[in-house]
Amino acid sequence: MKKTDYSSGDYLKLIEMMKQDEGCVHFLWCCSERRVLPIGDVFIPEDCSNPLDYLRESGMVNNTSMGAFNVFCAQIEEGIFSGSAVNNLNVELQMNLCESAEPSMYHLFALFLRNDSQKITDIQFCIRPCSEKEAFAKQVLNLFSSDKNPKFFQQRINNMLARNRNRKIGFVQFDVERFKLINENLGSEAGDELLQFLNDSLGLICNSEQPFCRLTADVFMVVTPFDDTNELVSLVHMLESKLSDYNGIEYRLIFGICTTENIEGMNTRQMGDHATLARQSIKGNALENIAFYNGDMKTTLQKKKVIEDDMHKALINNEFVMFLQPKHCISNGRIIGAEALARWIHPEKGMISPIDFIPVFEENGFILKLDQVIWESACRKIREWIDKGIEPVPISVNVSREYLHNFDVVNQLLSYIKKYDIPIKLLELEITESIDAEGVDDIVKCMKDAGFTMLMDDFGSGYSSLNMLKTTQFDVLKIDRSFLSEFMDSDRGRKIISHTISMSHDIGLDIIAEGVETSEQAQFLNDCGCNSAQGYFYSKPIPPEDFDRKLIEVNK
Repeated sequence: MKKTDYSSGDYLKLIEMMKQDEGCVHFLWCCSERRVLPIGDVFIPEDCSNPLDYLRESGMVNNTSMGAFNVFCAQIEEGIFSGSAVNNLNVELQMNLCESAEPSMYHLFALFLRNDSQKITDIQFCIRPCSEKEAFAKQVLNLFSSDKNPKFFQQRINNMLARNRNRKIGFVQFDVERFKLINENLGSEAGDELLQFLNDSLGLICNSEQPFCRLTADVFMVVTPFDDTNELVSLVHMLESKLSDYNGIEYRLIFGICTTENIEGMNTRQMGDHATLARQSIKGNALENIAFYNGDMKTTLQKKKVIEDDMHKALINNEFVMFLQPKHCISNGRIIGAEALARWIHPEKGMISPIDFIPVFEENGFILKLDQVIWESACRKIREWIDKGIEPVPISVNVSREYLHNFDVVNQLLSYIKKYDIPIKLLELEITESIDAEGVDDIVKCMKDAGFTMLMDDFGSGYSSLNMLKTTQFDVLKIDRSFLSEFMDSDRGRKIISHTISMSHDIGLDIIAEGVETSEQAQFLNDCGCNSAQGYFYSKPIPPEDFDRKLIEVNK
């Protein structure tokens, strides 16, 4: 829309019409001149150079809507300085326009007015209350635009495809990494507000050729035409920059992308599934948050489905069993402990590799049930040793970090200690090193206070190992196999390992190396002051009965 002549009769008629628009507030921002022209009752001071700043600082915009309002402002400012392909923007905000009134939902509309060069020179704003009918219509739209009822969303995609038959199509799906922790730590209300912010912001960011919806829970998807893959990457970076800041909450967005060059006969639901698989392929990856779908992922998806179809039946049929990998004293070869590891022995498929099922269980939550099977198996084995007069050694069990926040791990473990009447020092707990150590500290402290020995698993493979040492609650560091194998290749690397071991001892931490595969590695560790190791040089994980024979033979 071209700029209006403020002195013309048409413009004066427009002002008179707006004055009669009861319940609404209108004003014109002459952004090129940095001044405001109020229409009707004075709402924003005429000497105000930027009405968006005035609304932000006046407190009229509720804090719960401030995130969406900031995205709205960013889109307008971008249009003013860099140009915009759209002619208007609108957003729903919780606002309080009168000091005595309760906050209510309002529409904030912005209509761009342009000069002959199509540069935005003025913006006409309207603030209008949302009616109950509009609120209900929005609820219906959200319901039928989800993954469960994708009718409206599918229709919008079809309309967009009809207008872009000669272009490639990208399905961009994203979610909030560890969204459950936001609900648990800040409350479900904060989680709901974050999701509303994401949904409202997508309405401001996406243009008419980019249908979007919230699929389910914290998963959103944008469908967009494109000509070059760089356009998709730019879209993702733009979404990431504008959607990753809400109300001081720390979170990270994970993106999965699936593309097609042939829209004829395209299965929209399948494309969405492929985008899901791409997104899930980088779950837990600290370095990457964007993944494109490739054909290999389809095989992964099929294998995952087979595992999930069988896992509950496997639990009932006791197909998950405990194997034990010995921990040895390097200097004398004696067995000083064991690590309990889960194995799946399928009646038809035989041994299923942990590499195939553990990541699936960690993703879908079934790992919690598997952990408990192994915890109880370890306690039962310790009781068996005591009853048979075999000198017991500590067994360490893995505690999946992902589920420490939503399960009473300590009391569950203590219940097994009580059930089998074993010394608590004989059940040790391993937790993997991770970037979110701060969120786990309290739980690790509770475990220590209860009497458990705490082992930090995979030390050296994570994000900030040395920084963690100054406040760590752990008793023992397990040097990761990759840390050992990679650093053994050079003199500098060997010095790093040696000093890490020495420093750990200096601050009162014990060390055990895992993944020891050669006598050279074992001797080097021993020379550096690390006298405990496990790995294939000593033994692979073995069935409990084989471990018993080895324990009696080696420690006699």
